[in-house]
Amino acid sequence: MIVIEDTLISENLLEKQFVCNLSACKGACCVEGDRGAPLLEEEIGVIQDLMPAIKPFMNPDFLTDTEQNGFAEKDEDGEWVTRCQPTGECNFVVYQEGITACAIELAHKAGKIDYKKPISCHLYPVRIQRYKEFQAVNYHEWTICSAACQLGKELKVPVYRFVKDALIRKFGLEWYETLEATAAHIESNTDSPE
Repeated sequence: MIVIEDTLISENLLEKQFVCNLSACKGACCVEGDRGAPLLEEEIGVIQDLMPAIKPFMNPDFLTDTEQNGFAEKDEDGEWVTRCQPTGECNFVVYQEGITACAIELAHKAGKIDYKKPISCHLYPVRIQRYKEFQAVNYHEWTICSAACQLGKELKVPVYRFVKDALIRKFGLEWYETLEATAAHIESNTDSPE
């Protein structure tokens, strides 16, 4: 484990490689699983305020469900998640040439909103678990991401570099630079002859 401020970081973020390969997985992480994307409580209000700008980018059927039932719900653990369809898709999923896209992110890319997407989606495959005195920052391994792991190995991109922008968004530039320096230190010690 690596400790930076109030975070405990799994060394898997440095040791595992990962680069999303949408042509292989088709964005399955937005469809598969037993619940929607985790949402921070403060994100609920942000997304609610941005819904008028997001709605034009949504799948009409998913938009109808969202207007009737909301875009968020609590899961069995009492945590906020995005609402999903019975077929598994997050209500913000839009299909583009058979690959999932996010209506929130599409609105962001179109310059309609400043908010990119929920931090849990931006961070994936990194997951954060909050505890009373610290946050655990872990790599989440999922079989549907095997193509991303393979591509990451081919390109030699460790997880923490793949999610650099999201980690900076979540923890700040100074935190990320400390993680990067720690990774470089560990790598130099691993590479040095005994």
